[in-house]
Amino acid sequence: MTIEYKESQLYRIRHSCSHIMAQAVLDVFPDGKFAIGPAIEEGFYYDFELPRPLTPQDLDVIEDRMREIIRQNYPFVYREVSPIEARTQFEDQPYKLELIGELVAGKLDENGDPTDKPIQISFYSHGSFTDLCRGPHVSNTHEIPVDAIKLLSIAGAYWRGSEKNLMLQRIYGTAFETADELKEFLVWQEEIEKRDHRRLGKQLDLFSINPELGGGLVLWHPNGGMIRHLAEEYCVNEHLAGGYDLVYSPHIGRANLWETSGHLTWYKENMYSSMDIEGQDYYLKPMNCPFHILIYKNTRRSYRDLPMRFAEWGTVYRFERGGVLHGLLRVRGFTQDDAHLFCRPDQMPEEIDLVLGFCLHILRSFGFSDFHAYLATRDPQKSAGDPAKWEAATEALRAALVRAGIDFGVDDGGAAFYGPKIDIKIKDAIGREWQLSTIQFDFNLPERFNMTYIGEDGQEHQPYMIHRALLGSMERFLGILIEHYAGAFPVWLAPVQAMIIPIADRHIEFAREVQQQLKSSGIRVSIDESSSRMQAKIREAQNNKIPYMFVVGDREAADKSVNVRLRAGEQIGELSIDESRVLIQNAVNIKSRV
Repeated sequence: MTIEYKESQLYRIRHSCSHIMAQAVLDVFPDGKFAIGPAIEEGFYYDFELPRPLTPQDLDVIEDRMREIIRQNYPFVYREVSPIEARTQFEDQPYKLELIGELVAGKLDENGDPTDKPIQISFYSHGSFTDLCRGPHVSNTHEIPVDAIKLLSIAGAYWRGSEKNLMLQRIYGTAFETADELKEFLVWQEEIEKRDHRRLGKQLDLFSINPELGGGLVLWHPNGGMIRHLAEEYCVNEHLAGGYDLVYSPHIGRANLWETSGHLTWYKENMYSSMDIEGQDYYLKPMNCPFHILIYKNTRRSYRDLPMRFAEWGTVYRFERGGVLHGLLRVRGFTQDDAHLFCRPDQMPEEIDLVLGFCLHILRSFGFSDFHAYLATRDPQKSAGDPAKWEAATEALRAALVRAGIDFGVDDGGAAFYGPKIDIKIKDAIGREWQLSTIQFDFNLPERFNMTYIGEDGQEHQPYMIHRALLGSMERFLGILIEHYAGAFPVWLAPVQAMIIPIADRHIEFAREVQQQLKSSGIRVSIDESSSRMQAKIREAQNNKIPYMFVVGDREAADKSVNVRLRAGEQIGELSIDESRVLIQNAVNIKSRV
């Protein structure tokens, strides 16, 4: 959430709407308990403990009540009260009392910083409704257009994000400054719904997440498995051509490895519990980097050996709370297209140029062209390593972005303590922004693991280390890709590239002949041998988003040809079997979508 947004009138409208929605909900459910309700990037939400589950019809009632409240032209009034007054105000609201208790215990100021001053708690009121809040809000409810608000959905949310707490009901809503902006947003939301990778994953039989297996653990079905295989195969081949070496590492490692790396100190809450193996603790790996370092250290390295580029499609495991799991986009076990680069200081600028160019090449290959980057720089108070190395690394990253012509912003002081980084974001087909690629310097792990190489002077030197993921998690990337293409993958990624549709049973034998010829050329082709009519078969293939339909009947069997249709409905007409093969191969070569 940007500073500009948090200071905007739109943010004030949405924040105010969250309070108005809370009032409306409590008007409908007088015994309800309300928790937290902020403005977010696309609207607002509020969490409630209510006497019964909400229904979509309830949202209509609550929305109507919100409009009634807005029309009353209530001013939003700010005041500060003592903890005693605050507790009295919310004596029947346990979630507010808990928050007040935390504020008092921490003696935090309005910025969340400790203070020795007597604690004052801020309230905002409009009409008879009061909430615990720092603001900001509109000055009066009349600033909110009644025809530019909309309640969107109901979801479950654990109090404070912990499954140990009660599951509350969360209502999502949005608001805009004009009714036309709301209409545009709702059309966009409909498009998002159509592209939801969870719905398409089921429709196209790509993947599943089975409760018997566990939340956040993905089962790839044959169709999804083929897409993933094709994506990984392409990337692996590009890495090999780009001078990378493939490595493989185990899924678990001894505790001492994670102690050396610092993960057990700084990252343990995201790791799974240890396993006792012959009296020693082992952990599922949350990252691949310590393993790659051990491969580097297995042999004494010379300056002539560098740069070294180790790449692995390594599966890692990180604990995510159940409430935040989301299809392929937020999982507990995932495979990273991970790589670690080890180079001399003098090689560093060229390595950055190469990895950044390689990153953009891979992203463009999957159909993305709108990029934006952020350069995270050093916080002098929270950084490890020589400041001179930081400066050189940061300048190398900045210069590479300039040479690549990428629009980028600077996140001053936003780097992790172990080095500066570049984060690259892409925009998908409907304009949503996703962060994918990261290029991260690390001055910490080379020191922790005592990594060295022998320089031209015969002395030991510490190499530079660069962490690099281009697509990030394969699970998350493929979820994004499903939504980007709305399931209609380009021909090179389509699990089935062509469906042969025999008009009648007597044409099945010829359809099998066509299939065999195309399969021998590496084309992924199936036959619809069902008893359905031709038009029903065509609709089924279109619903399954198969790029090409090859209809065969008496004339095609006699001419040794196929009648070609595209999934979008366009009819190409009759082509020989060889011409149809070339048609698909050309589309694959240029990574066409059709």
